[in-house]
Parts: sequence; C-alpha cells; structure tokens
Amino acid sequence: MNGLKPAAARYAGTRVARVEDPRLLTGHGTYVDDVVRPGMLHVCFVRSPLARARIVSVDAAEALAVEGVHAVFLAGDLNPDVREQWYTLIGRDVPDTPRPPLAGGEVEFVGDPVAMVVADDRYIAEDAAELVLVEYEPLPPVADYTAARESGELIHDGYPANVAGEMASAPLDAAVFDEAPLAVRRTIHQQACSQVPIETRGLVAEWSAPAGELTIWAATQSPHEVRLFCSRLLGLPEQRVRVVMRDTGGGFGQKVVPQREDMCVMLAARKVPGPLKWIEDRRENLMSAGMSRHEHADARIAFDTDGTILAAAIDHVQDVGAYPVPWPVGTSAAVGMFFPGPYRVPKAAWSTTSVFSNTVGRTAYRGPWQFESVARELLLDAAARRLGMDPAELRRKNLLRRDELPYTNPNGMPYSDITPLETFEQALKMLDYEAFRHEQEQARAEGRHLGVGTCTYVEPTTAAMALHATEGATIRIEPSGKVNVYVSGGSSGNSIETTVVQLTADALGVDIADVSTIQGDTAITPFGGGAAGSRSGSMTAGAIAETASVLRERIAAIAAHRLEAAPDDIELAGGHARVRGVPEVGISLAEIAAASYFQPETLPPGVPAGLEASGRYRPESPLIWANATHLCTCEVDVTTGRVRLLRYIVSEDCGPMINPNVVEGQIAGGVVQGIGGALYEHLAYDPEGNPVATTFMDYLLPTAAEIPDIEYGHIETPSPGPGGYKGVGEGGAIGAPPAVANAVADALSPFGAEITRLPLTPETVVALARGADGAVPR
Repeated sequence: MNGLKPAAARYAGTRVARVEDPRLLTGHGTYVDDVVRPGMLHVCFVRSPLARARIVSVDAAEALAVEGVHAVFLAGDLNPDVREQWYTLIGRDVPDTPRPPLAGGEVEFVGDPVAMVVADDRYIAEDAAELVLVEYEPLPPVADYTAARESGELIHDGYPANVAGEMASAPLDAAVFDEAPLAVRRTIHQQACSQVPIETRGLVAEWSAPAGELTIWAATQSPHEVRLFCSRLLGLPEQRVRVVMRDTGGGFGQKVVPQREDMCVMLAARKVPGPLKWIEDRRENLMSAGMSRHEHADARIAFDTDGTILAAAIDHVQDVGAYPVPWPVGTSAAVGMFFPGPYRVPKAAWSTTSVFSNTVGRTAYRGPWQFESVARELLLDAAARRLGMDPAELRRKNLLRRDELPYTNPNGMPYSDITPLETFEQALKMLDYEAFRHEQEQARAEGRHLGVGTCTYVEPTTAAMALHATEGATIRIEPSGKVNVYVSGGSSGNSIETTVVQLTADALGVDIADVSTIQGDTAITPFGGGAAGSRSGSMTAGAIAETASVLRERIAAIAAHRLEAAPDDIELAGGHARVRGVPEVGISLAEIAAASYFQPETLPPGVPAGLEASGRYRPESPLIWANATHLCTCEVDVTTGRVRLLRYIVSEDCGPMINPNVVEGQIAGGVVQGIGGALYEHLAYDPEGNPVATTFMDYLLPTAAEIPDIEYGHIETPSPGPGGYKGVGEGGAIGAPPAVANAVADALSPFGAEITRLPLTPETVVALARGADGAVPR
C-alpha cells in the first residue's frame, strides 16, 4: 500500500445534523407496520391468563369458523418443524435454556403464547383469538424467584431447584472480611424493568415457494443475526433467507435476537397463502417481550481504617423468568467480574446464580450487567458514612489513576485507556461540590433535605466475540463521484447512519452531502453484528477505514498517473485529488470515477477498473473500555416522598467523539432510562404470578417534567481501536440508578436511612424517612 493517508478530518468531532432526521421527523420513516405486501395476512396470539398450568385441551373450531380466519396454529403444528435453535451471539456449544415457539404441555407465565391465529386483518384475528377455547388445569406458580430454589415445584425438567445455571470464581478467605477494620455488607435488590421501546416488536415474513426463499422485514437491532437464526430454525440455506431492517423504533437489547413469537411467524410463513404480519401491542410488550434487572446480591467490601479498599465480593442471584433470551448466565457472570469497577481492589471474588420463575423471560437491556455498579456504589456510600468520610473523598482515595494503567482487576479484567479519577474530578468541579455541601448544610437548617450522589464505572465496549467479532463495509464511488457506503446495521435510534456518513466523508475527502448509506438489508450489505454491546461506532469505523484505504490507494494511483506525480504526493480533499503543495493541480473524484468505469484502458498498469471495494475489520483488542462519572443532586420531601432532581452531570470518556450531538443523545437516553429504574419503573407481579403493570397507567415512565437538564463533560482518551473511538451506548443506563439512589440516601442520611432496594417510590422514601419510630419528621 502506498503512503497516501486519510484526508484531515473535516466532519469527525463536529456536531453534524443527523442525516436520518429529515425522514424520521417528517413521518417518512419505514417501520415494520408500514410494510404492506399483496395478500398479506395478520397474526394475533392466544396467550395464557395463568402463570402456570397444564394445557388440557384447545378447541379452535369456533375461531376457524369466523369469516376471514385462515388458520389457528398450536404447538403440535409448529414446534415439530424446528430444526436448530441457537444464537450466533453465544454459539452452538454454549448451554441454553428451553424456548418452545408455542406452549405445549404447560404454560409457564401469564402471556405465554398458546395458539397463533391468522386472519385477513388484525381486528378479525383478535376477535377470533377470543374464541379459541383453552382448558387449563392450574398448577402452583413459582412467582418469586428468591423462593424458587426451595419451592418444590419444577418449572422445567432437567433444571433441578429451578436453577438455569451457575458460575463462580475462587472464593476469598472469610478472614479477609472478618479481620478487616471495617467490612460493609448489604443485601441489595433491584426490581424488574422493561426496555419499553417506542416501537414494539414485529415482523413481516413472506415465503416464495417457487424460489424457496423467505423474506423478512423485522424490527431488529441485528438483521444478520435474524437471518442466521431463521436459516437454522427452518433448515434453509442462508442465501434463501433475506432480512430487511428499515427503521427500528428503539431496541435497547430487546430486539437483538428473535424471540418465540418471531419463531412462530417464521415457522408459519410456509404454511399460509400469503405474507404474515405480526405487530405487538403495548400490553403484549409489557407482558411478553421480556424483563430485565430483577436481581439481588449479598455484596461486601472490606476497608482499612483510612478507607483504603482491601477486598470486595458479591454473590449475585438473578431472575431469568420462564424463557430467558438468550442464555442468561454469561451476562450475569459479568456482574461478578466487573464488580471491582474502576477502583484499586487487591482481592475479589464472585458467584452468580440464574433462577427460573413463572414470569416473563429475561432479555438483554442496556448494560445488562449494570447491577454491579448499583451494588458497589451503594456500598461505597454506606462505608463512607460508617467511616465518617465524605463519599467523594473515599472514592478519590481508591479510584484508579492514569499512571497505574494498564491494570488488571482481581477478576482478570484488563483495563487500559480509561480515566476514572479524571472524570470523577471533572464532575465534582462542574457541580462545585464544596459549594453544594455548604448549600446542603443551610437547607438542612431550614428543614429541607438536599442530597448528592455519584457513580463511577467502567463499561466494556466493542466485545470482539462470536457474531460481534468482525464488521464489514462496502464503499462504491459512483461514476458521478457520489459515494454509497453499505454496512450491516440500520436506524434504531443510535444514529449509525450519520456516523457512517461522517466517517466515510472524512476517509475519502468528499463533501458529506455527497455520501449516502445503505443499511439493514442482508441481501446487499456486508455481514455484521448490528447494534449491540456499544459496538457500532468503533466497529463501523474500523470497517470503513479498512475499505476506504483500498479505494484511496486506487484513487491515488489513477490521479498520479493523470497528473504525472508520485502516488505518495496525492492528497484527497473537497472531492478532488491534488498534488500536495500544488493545490491548483488536481482532478475531481468524478473524473477519476468516470475514467475508472468507462475508460479502463486509460488506467495505470495493475489498477483494476471501477471504484468499489469491501473490507472487514477485526479489532486487535477483545474489549475497548469506556468510563464515566454520573453525579446527581436532589431534594427529597420527607412528608410526601417526592424526589425532585436538581442537577444531573455526566463526565464521560468515550474517546474522541465522532459527533458530540450523537454522543450526548446516547448518554441522555440512557440516563433517562436509569432515572426511571431508580424512581419510577417496576414490572411488578402479584404473589400468584399475575402481572400488575401491563399498561402505562401502571408501568410508570419518567417524562420531561421529571428530568433536569443533563450537563455533559467530556474527557477524550483514545482507545487502541480505529480513530481511538469507544462505545457509548449503554453507560447512561448503568450510572444513573446508583447516582440517583445515593443522592436520595445522602438527603435522608440525618434519619439514618439505608437504601438497599429499588425503586425509590414515594412510599419507600417516606418509610425510609420515618425511621424506627414511624414518625414523619417535620
């Protein structure tokens, strides 16, 4: 390769307006429900009203008699057609858990799909679903995962004590904690939450019998994973499955891999006379699309007399519901491995247990390991109160410094290129921490209760494993000089279209208006993992860099030949190739492209015709670490239990920012979800396993009225990856719950309140403030 380097970045690092916005903000996006195919039929599922029961019989005769109903499928019609059922994300040989498309012998949660009605439209399908008569024999439900191991009832055969899986490190000697000057130990609980994407799940599947091909339009974060999964499920060659992702209205982990209803539509598509569409309604989404965060842990940290951390350990237990997606144990292991966080921890140990229950299955959600930060950061504040130290001082003493990097935590996680102490200090400075403490003192004298809380964490991004190990890009410079770039992912709210266009424009030295991107269609885009694990920015940057380097070399050779210069002297900028130092001598990219396609005989020897290339990026580092500090202040009304957030500050290090608007948008979205998890959201069940939050009347979401302006600080430490970029997709949701909880605990510290359970509802806050005597302070 010659020495031609990329043009100086013109767009990376700038607040370029999102290229997605013109179509999305004017209502011209294409979501799954916008897809209409000739002869399309519609799906509605018959769902169990019981948390656990034996299916005695199903009578679909009355439903089948309804005009416009084409079929009612039961487990016996679809389940036997399953060939293979495993996710590329975790691999064929990783232990998995049961996942039948339709419930057969038993139902295992309220909302479990028992039958699938296919009709001319959704209205007929819903009406017919009401006529499917299912006789159930109720069985004792195991609704509380904390009691599942001792319940005596078995949810799935082959899983003794309802344990889906366990993992653990070597244990620590108990003396480490017994003999420490201070050991803080708490059992901390986090409630179940839902991802609540704006667009619910859905897909359209169209089978072409003559071609033996299945086309799927899906609301997904990973179209190539849907294609791979479907080909295995149906036993079809991969090239006979096409998955198209246009716009997806949010995923947050819920839409990375196909779930049971998706399987049903795929399996049924070959059995009906037209394309099948299934669009989930909001009640179904809250009842059946999956839950996350439901977990607790026995967590402990040992300290020396001066607050130096000596050891940390966590024994973690998580609820995985009836049918988790995918294998949940690997993610829960990350809770243990990341528990030391960005702190200097000499010794650590962990264990994790995943437990089935008769509730909706666990699915991924933005930072699925984030409980490690909740447990650790709540313990640090509790320890500071025990030691009589300010929580900020305790953290300052133990946070890793730049001169200690690279650093391997005691669980084997290799940290590099992070700035935990720097982001922490920046956040404190942005607040003016000392001034706030003075304001807090004055407020308490007036009977008002202000609090401040922080959370500092490290976030693994760009995990180079399985489906996520590589990423591809194809770039075609058209004969006109305009540029098309093809990548695997698509628009799901993470602004990947804008990111790709910015990176490509810089890599080829062209105007951003001359670049378009084609994404989310497995028939024409290179294979890739899509949007998951905060990987899109850095992985796509690598793929574009690999591909653009091939084209730059070709462009330089053609331009040098035309301009009678050395290829190393050619520079690309403004859509032209010019001789370095002689700006008036140059040739436009359009002229080079036209010659490359239409006059190949004029090209220099060895240069192929055409200006299109594909490249594939494989990161050298299996993990790229980002880090941040979240800082929150609040005022608590101890009479009503209202928590009012005053300021919210995030100091983030995600490396150089491709687009600060996109970075801050990703942080903001995560922060709002995290605030919801701390104060409002709860996917609750009653003791019989009945969901009690299946509408937005019951599942409370934060609104703009509850969220303060989010203030951003940025520290840019390059990663070892392309452009020095890091991921930023999940951190907001990781840092917010502990920061908010610690702020509330700080506000209530005069009452001796200890927070060990989320969410902090008004009732919970009042109870914490009342203390042992039950009196509400005035």
